[in-house]
Amino acid sequence: MRRAKISIIGAGNVGATCAHWCAAAQLGDVVLLDVPQTEGMPKGKALDLMQASPIMGFDSNIIGTNSYDDTKDSDVVVITAGIARKPGMSRDDLLGTNAKIMTAVATEVKQSSPNAVVIVVSNPLDAMVQRAFQVTGFPPARVVGQAGVLDTARYRTFLAMELGVSVEDIQAMLLGGHGDTMVPVPSCTSVGGIPVTQLIKPERLAEIVQRARVGGAEIVGLLKTGSAYYAPAAATAQMVEAVIRDKKRLIPCAAYCDKEYGVGGYYVGVPVILGTGGVEKIIELQLTAQEKADMQKSIDAVKELVGAMGKIVG
Repeated sequence: MRRAKISIIGAGNVGATCAHWCAAAQLGDVVLLDVPQTEGMPKGKALDLMQASPIMGFDSNIIGTNSYDDTKDSDVVVITAGIARKPGMSRDDLLGTNAKIMTAVATEVKQSSPNAVVIVVSNPLDAMVQRAFQVTGFPPARVVGQAGVLDTARYRTFLAMELGVSVEDIQAMLLGGHGDTMVPVPSCTSVGGIPVTQLIKPERLAEIVQRARVGGAEIVGLLKTGSAYYAPAAATAQMVEAVIRDKKRLIPCAAYCDKEYGVGGYYVGVPVILGTGGVEKIIELQLTAQEKADMQKSIDAVKELVGAMGKIVG
């Protein structure tokens, strides 16, 4: 039986850690690619990870490369390529540079792995996944952004810390753009089946939501010279697993929405069923009036961001 092939474009902290999670879970063989200027860096990281396999007991084959030829016919392509945020830098500040990088990467992926499911991680996420879709020309179901899994994980973490309970007992949902305009859905947030609104007062819950919104910036501020990578990589690996193993996971992702939520042809965070075909179904929730207003604000912010990108890339 052929092992699945997972190519990760960008061998920095997020990409290399994603390779680690995927290999350890034996999701398939992994190709770790970075630009030629990095020379042996992806090869070194891949070799180091391979040498962990006898200790950790996984049989995935991992190679590092500077050539897209090695990624040919991948089942899943993860794109983490791009510059990372620095302290004081917003995701939007990354737009110009990373849009050009995404254009180059997506062009290569279109040629080397025309049947792959593409998972975009690069920031600013909502614009970058839109650009990957535009350049590859793949069906929208096969291009998806990693955002909601990470945002929800941060939210669940902070709720668990607040209540002193296991993260396993917390179910939550966040919608909208990745970042400051994400939309919490309290009616879809529970702790052991108990609505979170019965356990946390509204004003405190609002503070926790805000911390989740700026969760990435908080880590950037603490690290000083880098950005988050353990949780983003783990979130991405969960999505890879859903595709490779056809798990039919119901998780929030940045998916292409047209009539759904009245978006009109943009990528935005929504609950989806993720399986071998990529986004197999978008789930439309019944939102309250306030949630609808917040969602529209988030959608408008995504449209503005994509519009700004269009002026840069043409």
